[in-house]
Amino acid sequence: MSRPGYDALADLYVQTFGSPYPTPADREIIEAFAGLVVESGLAGTVVDVGCGPGQVTAHLVASGLDAIGIDPSTEMLRHARRLHPHVRYLADDAHLCAEGLREIPIAAILARYSLIHVSPSDIPEILTGWAARMPSGAMVCVAGQSSDVVGEVVEFDHRVARAWRWHPDAMSEALGRAGFDEHSRTVIRPDAHRRFPEATLIARRR
Repeated sequence: MSRPGYDALADLYVQTFGSPYPTPADREIIEAFAGLVVESGLAGTVVDVGCGPGQVTAHLVASGLDAIGIDPSTEMLRHARRLHPHVRYLADDAHLCAEGLREIPIAAILARYSLIHVSPSDIPEILTGWAARMPSGAMVCVAGQSSDVVGEVVEFDHRVARAWRWHPDAMSEALGRAGFDEHSRTVIRPDAHRRFPEATLIARRR
């Protein structure tokens, strides 16, 4: 479950990326997701998978949601707890196996630039596991570097750990097979802040 690459770079990461939102559009996507979670009316916790130093988890909490951040990097969690002591953080990965998560009812899951580090062959098991833990109507938000080649899933040269870019259609199909229906998608084109297109898919549990 460890992430030695992120542990080694955690201090630099926090210094370099003071905000998790390089543009207003990035923030608006998360606010739209939070609004959909509230609109669902479901009781439970929003799990921020791969929360890093915890800024987005803290944003969800500030929006009035019950949220918890999880990350496999010990050093990222150290920063998260230091920067946001009022927010809950746990050591875990996308499999959601930590003892502190097993009994928590899950109202929504956010995976922002975290599933990119999961081997594509493991994604179906993870998404199916999420679906088994979530009630009908629960929201999922998955974001990551994307591809313009329809249906493509391709490894790319991430600076910290092995990673894959998913065309939005490919991720939508994976979500669909696991029991989620796509609600919306947003694609931000490459710019001064990103090398590749970046796609965010929001989906609802059937």
